[in-house]
Amino acid sequence: MQAAWMLSAALVTGACGGGQPAPGAAGTAAPTGVTTTVTLDGSSTVFPISEAVAEEFQKATPGVRVTVGISGTGGGFQKFCRAETDISNASRPITKKEMDACAAAGISFIELPIAYDGLAVVANPKATWIDHITAAELKTIWAPESQGTVKQWSQVRAGWPARELHLFGAGVDSGTYDYFTQAINGKEGASRGDFTSSEDDNVLVQGIANDELALGFMPYAYYNENKANLKLVGVDDGKADNGAGPILPSVETVKGGTYQPLSRPVFIYVSAKALDRPEVKQFMDFYLAKGGALAEEVGYVPLGERGYQLVAAHLAARKTGSVFEQAGSQVGLTIEQLLSRESQ
Repeated sequence: MQAAWMLSAALVTGACGGGQPAPGAAGTAAPTGVTTTVTLDGSSTVFPISEAVAEEFQKATPGVRVTVGISGTGGGFQKFCRAETDISNASRPITKKEMDACAAAGISFIELPIAYDGLAVVANPKATWIDHITAAELKTIWAPESQGTVKQWSQVRAGWPARELHLFGAGVDSGTYDYFTQAINGKEGASRGDFTSSEDDNVLVQGIANDELALGFMPYAYYNENKANLKLVGVDDGKADNGAGPILPSVETVKGGTYQPLSRPVFIYVSAKALDRPEVKQFMDFYLAKGGALAEEVGYVPLGERGYQLVAAHLAARKTGSVFEQAGSQVGLTIEQLLSRESQ
């Protein structure tokens, strides 16, 4: 299952053969010989979860084809608000601008958190001088004013080598980029521009794995899938309440809320109009029934039984709009705080 999401081509197509609906799948299969399609696009972070769900759903559901694309969170919302997709994968909440675009097109949506993720700071395994970094040092590296001035490792910390610093990070259409820049630099999109960027995290994996002087950030699941070729760097946020010293991202530290400020919820958004179609409703019911286990299988932190019950109730009630007071990246939000919002 996981091998497929390592391909740079981000299209998943399902078989239309036999099989019985798995427990948790709602509705019935399409009539024999009839194929219907459910379309998803957006975040590369959420892609592995949605791809895993799509594969399992198609095994259990004859006649329904599910496609999952990678356009980045921002690119996915553009398609979603043009009614080109049924569901949008997002690694941050929808922004006010995006909500306005959907409203102008007459598209209402249901926002569904589906897992938690930690952004991993990673280096090449040959970079023996680094095993941890502070949030302040990350800002020294990534702040807009650092472009053209912070060029060597030694400019970040005394004792690091006077060698070039090669940076890799998410592309500007990625929710990962939005979240990282908000968490580290204090504003979404505020970043130096002289780094290798891509909405496809596999491009970042390959770049860092092949460059001794590389440093970058990516979803923890992509590190975890490629840990033999990457070096995980601990992050110290400088706050005593998260424990003294640097913390590595893991299921435990993300779930416990100690890996800060680089832990975040990830989402899917389903069009209310699309949800009227039986195949989309069936897929969404399956997603919420199976998504937690599959999210954990591909390296993410599930919301827990209570969490998915709340999200399923949210879907059943067709509660449209966003639960966030401020749309966009939500830095420092724990699972408990997220579920508190969902229960309101």
